[in-house]
Formats: sequence, C-alpha cells, structure tokens
Amino acid sequence: MHDTTAMLIELGAIILALGLLGRLAGRVGFSPIPLYLLAGLAFGQGGILPLQASEEFVATGAEIGVILLLLLLGLEYSASELVTNLKTQYPSGAVDFVLNAVPGAVAALVLGWGPVAAVALAGVTWISSSGVIAKVLGDLRRLGNRETPVVLGVLVIEDLAMAVYLPILTALLAGVSLAGGAVTLLISLGTVGAVLYVALRHGRLISRAVSSDNAEMLLLVVLGLTLLVAGVAQELQVSAAVGAFLVGIALSGEVAEGASNLLTPLRDLFAAVFFVFFGLSTNPADIPPVLLPALLLALVTSLTKVATGWFAARRAGIHGAGRWRAGGTLVARGEFSIVIAGLAVGVEPRIGPLATAYVLILVILGPLAARYTEPLARFLTRRPAERTTAPADEEVTESAHANA
Repeated sequence: MHDTTAMLIELGAIILALGLLGRLAGRVGFSPIPLYLLAGLAFGQGGILPLQASEEFVATGAEIGVILLLLLLGLEYSASELVTNLKTQYPSGAVDFVLNAVPGAVAALVLGWGPVAAVALAGVTWISSSGVIAKVLGDLRRLGNRETPVVLGVLVIEDLAMAVYLPILTALLAGVSLAGGAVTLLISLGTVGAVLYVALRHGRLISRAVSSDNAEMLLLVVLGLTLLVAGVAQELQVSAAVGAFLVGIALSGEVAEGASNLLTPLRDLFAAVFFVFFGLSTNPADIPPVLLPALLLALVTSLTKVATGWFAARRAGIHGAGRWRAGGTLVARGEFSIVIAGLAVGVEPRIGPLATAYVLILVILGPLAARYTEPLARFLTRRPAERTTAPADEEVTESAHANA
C-alpha cells in the first residue's frame, strides 16, 4: 500500500475513534482524556496494532495541540490579570515547588540514581500539565469559576519557571561549564522578559494589527503568529507552550473573542491528537516493572498538589469548595514531565519508564481528581450523621457560594 494511502487510512481511523470515544465519554459525563490515552497505548509501540504510516504526522499534531491549548487558555485572560496573578500567587508558586519537587528528588536519591537524575525527577513531579488541565477546565465548564484564575496563576508560574529550569537541567546533563549554562539561562530569561514586555505594554497595538472582520484572515493571522512565536521560543530554549500562552494574553477584546470562537474546534481536534500521541509513544511492556514506585510517587504528589491548590485558593479568599476544586485540578502531569524525562534518559535510562508510568497514572487520575476531590472532601469532612441526612441541593448551594 502506498505510504500516503496508509497514512490517510490510519489518520481517518484515529480521528473516527476519537470521535466515538468522545461521544462515549460525553454520555457518561466524564472527560475523554483517559480514553484517548488508552487508545494510544493500544495502537502504539508494543500495543495491539501498532500504527506506522501516520506516526510523524501525529507527533506534529500533538505539538500543535499543546500550543493551541495554551493559546486558548491565554485568550481567556488579559495581561493585567496575568500580572495581578503573578504578584499575588508567587508565594503559592514557592509552596508548589517545595511540596512537589522535593518528593521526586528524594525518590531519585533513594533509588541511587545520583544528583543529576534527582534534579530531573524533581521536575517531572513538580510541573502540572497545562495541556491536560486546560482541557479539563473546558470539559467541566469551569473557566468562569472563581478558583480558575488561582489555578492559572500556579500554572503560569510553573511554565515560566521552566525557562529557568530547563536550561539548568540541560547544562547539568551535558556537563557543560558554569559559564555556558549561565549564557543559556540569560538567553531564556531575556526571551521571556521581552515577550512579557510586549504583551503588557503593546497588547492593544497587537490586537489592532491582528484584528480583521474577515474570519478567514483572523484565523490565519492568529494561528500563524502563535506558531511563529512558539517556534522562536522553543529555539531560544523557552517552552513553546509559554510562547503560545503569552500570545493569547497579548490579544484582547473582540479579537480575543473572535479568535477563541474560530480556534476552539481546531484546539479540540489537535488536543485529542496530543493525548493519543502520548499513549502511542509509550510501550506497555515497560510499565509493569516500575508500576509500584510510580504508584507511590503518584499518590504522594497527588496529595501535595491538592495541598498546593488548597493553599493558593485559601490565600485568594476562596471558600472551601473552591479550594478543593483548585487542588484537584492541579493533580495532572503531562507534557513537561515527558520532555524532562526524555532529556534525562541518557544519564539515567531507568527514569524514562518510571516517568512514563507516573505521568500515565496522573494524566488518568488528574481528570478524576478535578471532578471528585471537592465532593469527596465534603463527604469526608461531614459528621457521620450528616452523611446520610444532608439535603440534596447542598452541592448546588456550595458551588454557587464558591463562584460568587
């Protein structure tokens, strides 16, 4: 069979399967992300029926998926809101680092992998998945919730921290000199600073330049600008996701609303491809040997992420239900963790399977935690007698209070 024909058949089968899985998830009121991942595992390396012809296209689509997820998330907020979040949430970012990076570092040292692997595994357990969380917030219709800016603030601090962390990790893995690592770090910080400055000072000019009454022109300009900035950011050792998010916050008003409406279907398509690709790139045979330590690490860092979100929401004056929702939403790990593990496998090969199993657990557990942490916490904190006599409308009342 011709390569192009095989690719079209595989892509058609993948997209059709995603549509059917999405409909199934919608019928049961659940996020489709875990189903997308399991589908990827079934048809990836070592799966039931490995796909070959479409692998390169799916990999590219996965990159675009992450970029669009972060762009659409950025379009929900203005530059001024971002600055306010950063000013108010930096203590939460520090707590997030301590609570979630330390378990990974300790685990690597206990396993005898050495200090460089400890730095790498600390990053794997520290960074939540902006892509997964953005999708979950949309699926659960929580973008307008009062706790969502708090979640966003923590994610933005994490994503911006990657501009510092990744160059340091790369330098450690390569064994380069201190001077070489410092130059890379300065380039990364300069890039982030420049993009932030443009977004904050000249966001209106950018919106005016991008604006168009023609939907086709608006779509092409916004998508092209986003991919260009994301690619330049990646080349300069800054996350492409950070670049896409900053493009989103640089656009405001009618331009942001129009771009969001046009790009939402594309985001949904390529985001689904991203989650499938993650499953495709994982060999199921590598998971069982590292499943127990991955489960233990996932359990510990799920609790620490919930604590992080609860602390951040409490600082923002959000009531009990919103605090628990914020904590549960932050549980998922994903794209950054895989990138970090991929960099580190040359130094410690065992970190790859462990990180893969760990992320797979939490990318499946994450949507569950986002949905059920609040009702579970409410149930556990009730007195035994209240668990059987609580009024049926309490959940609605509590949720409305949290969003007030």
